[in-house]
Amino acid sequence: MRACTDSQSPGAPHAFCSPAEAWAALALLLAGQPRVRLSRDGGRSYPQKHERALTRALPSFPAAVRIFGKDGTCGAIFLDFDSSVAGIDWVEADVRAVQKWLHSVSARWIEDFSPNGGRHVYIPLEQRVTFSEARDLVEALGTRYRTLDKTPHQNLLHGCMRTPGSPHKGGGHQVLAMSLSVAYDVARRPNPATVWAAMKADLAGEIRAVRALRLEGTITPATAETPRLHQPAGRMSRTMQLMAQTGLYDTNRYASDSEARQAIVTGAAAAGMELVDVERRMMQGTWPGLASFYARYASRQRVPALRRDWLNAVTYLSKNLGSRDGKNNARKSPTSQPTTQPPVLQGASISSNPDAEHQFIRTWRNAVRLKEHAYTDSRTGLARRMVLRSLGEAAHMTGSRFIEFGDRSIAVATGLDHTTVGSHLRALRSEEDPLVTLVEQGRGTKGDLYMLSVPEEVKAVAEDLAWRKGKVHALRPVFRELGLPAAFVYEALEHSPDLSTSEIVKLTRLSRTSVSESLEVMAAWNMISRNKARAWSVVASTSLQVLAEHFGVMEAVAAQLQRYRIERILWKEWLSKNVNTVAELLSPGEDYPWEVYEGPPEEWALADMAFSRTG
Repeated sequence: MRACTDSQSPGAPHAFCSPAEAWAALALLLAGQPRVRLSRDGGRSYPQKHERALTRALPSFPAAVRIFGKDGTCGAIFLDFDSSVAGIDWVEADVRAVQKWLHSVSARWIEDFSPNGGRHVYIPLEQRVTFSEARDLVEALGTRYRTLDKTPHQNLLHGCMRTPGSPHKGGGHQVLAMSLSVAYDVARRPNPATVWAAMKADLAGEIRAVRALRLEGTITPATAETPRLHQPAGRMSRTMQLMAQTGLYDTNRYASDSEARQAIVTGAAAAGMELVDVERRMMQGTWPGLASFYARYASRQRVPALRRDWLNAVTYLSKNLGSRDGKNNARKSPTSQPTTQPPVLQGASISSNPDAEHQFIRTWRNAVRLKEHAYTDSRTGLARRMVLRSLGEAAHMTGSRFIEFGDRSIAVATGLDHTTVGSHLRALRSEEDPLVTLVEQGRGTKGDLYMLSVPEEVKAVAEDLAWRKGKVHALRPVFRELGLPAAFVYEALEHSPDLSTSEIVKLTRLSRTSVSESLEVMAAWNMISRNKARAWSVVASTSLQVLAEHFGVMEAVAAQLQRYRIERILWKEWLSKNVNTVAELLSPGEDYPWEVYEGPPEEWALADMAFSRTG
């Protein structure tokens, strides 16, 4: 058989289709959804932030298409045989065995090879199959074939693979091992449901074995727990959110997809979410795991099935939580709006005139704009600029120029480690004419007390400048994935829409390369758009909170919060054992682990700064 080859492949026969032609013909037909991830580090990783709309144009970087759709199903099985596991000879033997097996069940497939000797086999399906079904089949095949990499089908959110024509990290491209016309015919006329049934029947024993293995050692991404049906309004347990995102669950706790999906819906109702919130997360791909649990129904039956589950959840909650400890911890109406305001921090505001304090804070923000040109676009400079913004946000939250949130609270707000925050604060307060002043070092459970200061060198100009409208934000969770430069570019566009790239460079004081890359990334996620005059603006309809959920960064925030809560508990235990009265609280430098337990603030401040910023 004549092969479609790449001239960079050693010993390859004469090429009669280019990588661009192979990509254009097959990528969209094989992908689970029209999205592709680019590898900007030479093929080592395919981060979610570099995801783009999938088009027929061949990318210039190694590119992997998404395997699963927003509904948690896939239209093709992707088999990746990795030459790094046992060598090229073993890959060739495994591929020949797979070809023989596919022929035995009357399946048709597409095949390509990598310049490094790896092989890909694609099995298009006429009827899309759920994440659980596809994972079971690929894991079962993995018990037969040593070089088969099962991971692309084990991750609903991040499962992706290079398709024919894609550039390869080692140079060259993914090259078809058959003619393009034959491959295109297979993609256009995929395998019928009878072939899928035959594949599952032949692998029935192996499928039972891999399912049993999960029962012995569950692969759920978080510690299993009973859904906490008394969650604070608007906050689901992390276990339920991960199940909704990934489709993975503890099979010792939930016997089937049906039980897992009911647990997720019940957790959402208990958190005070609305049914429309759950529907939106399913339809927009934020919760593809939950969507995959409804894929067994026809398209028109999925929403009614979700609504039945929602009614069951509300009925369960009203019966079981209303009588718990004589208090109804669930919201009586699942359609009521959760509160987004933090509790009042007693004694935090030192000024008796909150309006005057907010006016001072806005003048201080002007001073920050005037002075931050001294902080370069290096990693250190950008981090210090973000620490200053977190202080400004904290000041507005409490209505005071005096801030006593502690390093750990600022760490959550900026995505940095608390030790890094401490070093930045020390550098900021040690400047000749600083923007922040240390008023009092922390004692006991109290953090260091800082005061915002307007430097004398810019005071007159800062007071004359018009106050910038809108809020000041620390690092909103979505930018933990997209990066600090993107956060500053987005901030600039929020305050001044319709900016050209050059104007953004001037306003943010970032390099043109950083600005261009940030604009490209955010445009790919519909966070910003460019008009006919080539000016950029924020897309108001795109929710930063939903994107943060989609990226999964809320898990990192939750882990950071949990770690700091544990440290706070340990610190309080140490105090209770070593300090008799409040008056005897020790100061830094005395004989206790002050550097380790700096004393985080109350949990509401941490949680509010981490989770409540929606843009």
